[in-house]
Amino acid sequence: MRDLEFIRDIIAKNKYKYAFGILSLIVVDTLQLVLPRVLGIMTDLLKSGELNKSRLAVYTGIVAGIALGIAVFRFTWRYMVYGVAKSIEMHLRNRFYHHLQKLSPNYYNNHKTGDLMAHATSDINNVSTALGQGVAFAFDSAIIPVAAIAMMFRTGGVGLTLASFGPLAVMALIIVFNVDLMHRSLQKIQEAFSQLTERTRENISGIRVVKAFAQEKHEEDKFRETNINNRNTVLKYTKVTSSLFPMIGTISAFSFVIALWYGGVKVIYGDISLGSFVSFNSYLGMLIWPIAALGWIVSIFQRASVSIKRINEIMREKPEIQDAPNVVPLRGIKGRIEFRNLTFTYPGASRPALKNINLLIEEGKTLAIVGRTGSGKTTLINLIQRLYNVEEGMLLIDGVDINRIPLSVLRGSMGYVPQDTFLFSSTIRENIDFFCGRDDESIINASKIAQVYENIMDFPEKFETMVGERGVTLSGGQKQRIAIARAIVRDPEVLLLDDCLSAVDTNTEEEILKGLKDVLKNRTSVVVSHRISSIKHADEIIVLDDGEIIERGNHESLLKLKGEYYDLYQKQLLAEQIEGEDEYELL
Repeated sequence: MRDLEFIRDIIAKNKYKYAFGILSLIVVDTLQLVLPRVLGIMTDLLKSGELNKSRLAVYTGIVAGIALGIAVFRFTWRYMVYGVAKSIEMHLRNRFYHHLQKLSPNYYNNHKTGDLMAHATSDINNVSTALGQGVAFAFDSAIIPVAAIAMMFRTGGVGLTLASFGPLAVMALIIVFNVDLMHRSLQKIQEAFSQLTERTRENISGIRVVKAFAQEKHEEDKFRETNINNRNTVLKYTKVTSSLFPMIGTISAFSFVIALWYGGVKVIYGDISLGSFVSFNSYLGMLIWPIAALGWIVSIFQRASVSIKRINEIMREKPEIQDAPNVVPLRGIKGRIEFRNLTFTYPGASRPALKNINLLIEEGKTLAIVGRTGSGKTTLINLIQRLYNVEEGMLLIDGVDINRIPLSVLRGSMGYVPQDTFLFSSTIRENIDFFCGRDDESIINASKIAQVYENIMDFPEKFETMVGERGVTLSGGQKQRIAIARAIVRDPEVLLLDDCLSAVDTNTEEEILKGLKDVLKNRTSVVVSHRISSIKHADEIIVLDDGEIIERGNHESLLKLKGEYYDLYQKQLLAEQIEGEDEYELL
């Protein structure tokens, strides 16, 4: 029952529907057991010449009533049991998705998207199948054999029943002995399917890179190898099940051969009536499917067992980032950010990404960060959003330790433009608004500040233009500017811009900066950039190198130092000068 810990409450909530569905199933099985006996009585009456028109009408009516009852209650149990199973599937998938949303970024650094997709689709579907078809057929296979054997004893006697049931008992033992083998095979099938899903997802996501480097054949070979592994894994399981079904058919035939010969002899000698012989064979026929389906039922529950364990493993994963027990009940933040001798090392890394960071960003001020690639600029931005945990007392916002600020308040007060721009497969409007519920005027104003309004107006559908997967239909600069508009429209207390102008030209950058000047006014901002032109008006600029602050000050004071910042500035001035000369020569 521990495996059902994440759906036990949903099952309990639907227990009456489940119970009514199972009760309807029992009624169906009972009516099915009555039918052979009715046919046996009619056979005896026919043989003795006692079956007249009135009796025939009565028994025909009984058979018709049984058939109608079976139809009604079969619909009822299927609707109830399968409906509950689908309801559980929906709730489990919602909970699984909700849990994925809570997991920390580091979890996704170590787990493949294809595996998570397989859990959210195939695994949850396996659990639903077990709770629907599996439960129903398990009850069916438990009720029918017991009742049918009891009726066989009554209609055919002990000897005929034991002789006919012998081969079926052997068949049941063979199926049971194959359960462990089926379980191991199913686990490998799930793993192979996850690998196939991940390979497909990764290749489709990176299709433009594949084409750019003409690696289609190489990727096809890799996919073929994964697909072959998936096929071979499924075939191993298929060999087991394929060998069982012919065996089941053969053994079932032996049971009928014994019943026909031995039962026929008993009819000839008058030990049982012809009607009882007909009923006996009908009950024997009712035994075949439940016993033959035993392997399939076991397979359903084995699949579900493997799947629910895989799901539970993720559901039991505790988010690294979550609200502390002593969280401060804040409604919002103002934006005073302070680093106190902060040192941070990524999980699993051998050396710190940031070392001895002491920094104070006053409310409403702008901090700019420059430095070489890998110097820790994005890490510092991530820590302000608490995408990773830091030690207590090292990072404070408004004088409160960041670990004690509710995550919803912290991140809800921030606007963020990442270095790697991500847009959803939706309209431009929805990507900018991002469920903030802003009016058209706010969305348009944000797009104008981000200098993307004119581009949007050039599209036939304007703000209703679909951007495609990850914004593939837009240029890099357009994606960045839409992401900037998305951050601006939230009207956040803290604005975090992580090298968000790298894909736009110098002129567009200048226009965006002009628009951002009013946005940044009286708003705490942290701007990461490789371009000095983007950050020279910041209140304070820090230069990071190997995770440490090596220079700090404003634009003028840093130039006077003639250090790292000065060298970077001179290189960019030279690059702009060369670019200007090239443009002049082209003219």
